[in-house]
Amino acid sequence: MVEVRAELSANVWQVRVEVGQTVALDDDVVVLESMKMEIPVGAPVAGTVAEVRVAPEDKVVDGTVLAVIDPT
Repeated sequence: MVEVRAELSANVWQVRVEVGQTVALDDDVVVLESMKMEIPVGAPVAGTVAEVRVAPEDKVVDGTVLAVIDPT
C-alpha cells in the first residue's frame, strides 16, 4: 500500500477520487488550497484507491495521509 501525503499545511478543497477507483501515475487525488492557490496532489503510483482519509474543508498539515493506493 502506498500513502498519498500532503506536502504542506492547507485546506482540502476537492477530493477527486473514491474508494475502488483506478488511478494512473500522477492522476489528481486531492486538490489542496493554501493562500488562495490550488495545489493538486497526484497519485505517486498507478493502482486502486483503497482508502480516502480526508474530505473537503478538512485542514491538513505536512505529512498528513490523504489517501492510500493499492499499486497494480
